[in-house]
Amino acid sequence: MSHLEDLRKRIDELDANIVRLLNERAKLSVEIGKAKAAGPVYSPGREAQVYERVIGASKGPLPVEGLKAIYSEIISSSRKLQAPLRVAFLGPEGTFSHQAALSHFGSATTLLPVATIPDVFQETEVGRADYGIVPIENSTEGAVTFSLDSFVDSDLKACAEFRLEIHQAVLSRVPLNEVTVVYSHPQALAQCRAWLRAHLPSVPVVEAASTVGAAEQASREPNAAAIAPEVAASIYGLDVLERRAEDMAGNVTRFLVIGRHMAERTGRDRMAMLFSVKDRVGVLRDVLALFAGAGINLTKIESRPSRRRAWDYLFFIDLEAHPEDPAMAQALHDLQELTVFVKVLGAWPKTD
Repeated sequence: MSHLEDLRKRIDELDANIVRLLNERAKLSVEIGKAKAAGPVYSPGREAQVYERVIGASKGPLPVEGLKAIYSEIISSSRKLQAPLRVAFLGPEGTFSHQAALSHFGSATTLLPVATIPDVFQETEVGRADYGIVPIENSTEGAVTFSLDSFVDSDLKACAEFRLEIHQAVLSRVPLNEVTVVYSHPQALAQCRAWLRAHLPSVPVVEAASTVGAAEQASREPNAAAIAPEVAASIYGLDVLERRAEDMAGNVTRFLVIGRHMAERTGRDRMAMLFSVKDRVGVLRDVLALFAGAGINLTKIESRPSRRRAWDYLFFIDLEAHPEDPAMAQALHDLQELTVFVKVLGAWPKTD
């Protein structure tokens, strides 16, 4: 018992030192805010550097994810000391978008739930939110088309990314054999196709605007179920029938933070852009060859109908570059000869 008390006393001493150092850090953050004047309090490049240095300095046994979660709250509180930050997300509370926003920006941020992904863009564009966070891609189901389409007509820029591991739960007030309808967001339904075929093969599925909205609907209907985050069960008084209904392990959704400016160049960046090519044989091959010749790595390419005329397509690509890189700046210039439309959607520090 004497040894245990000594250990606890040592922890108390460390806690006192940690609090003292945190407050010293907070005072410096306030000074930084004054030095910025009217500049943005959210700096993705700087925050990426902080996480990288903190993780690099750690010798364990604290796990990396735990360390990142702690520093997310430290950074969030520091931002609030400089100025309040408002972030729009696809609501309601409890959605995966809410979890991503909370994990990335921390609890000292004002999070604003909205009904649709286009609404996230709208709230940010008009200034009711300083930033928005939108799902852009799922490792199982691919691109989130609502987000891609919203980028086409928006002047907002992607400035950061966040990856969230996704687990889809089946929630209901009744046992599985009494379920007569399943509600969920289209992406969640797609991620659970095999489970639904195996366990509810004859039960109709109905699309909802969000997974948590589906849980709310299931809570109001007898014999209804929802595929949603497990946290929604306690919010709406539902039972968890299955904790992991997703068909594939390692199910991850990538989110982009959107704002008025892309992130500053760090030398270790990723960017997104879209273009429409000229109508001639081999032009897409020439576009890809242009990036290859410049030594720029493409990490993703996605095509979408342009909605301007039939059989006209827009190509969305992610690259390991920043528009201010000399090679990328030259590539963007040369791209004008091969395309009818080019738009940089943003740039952000690599976090993987």
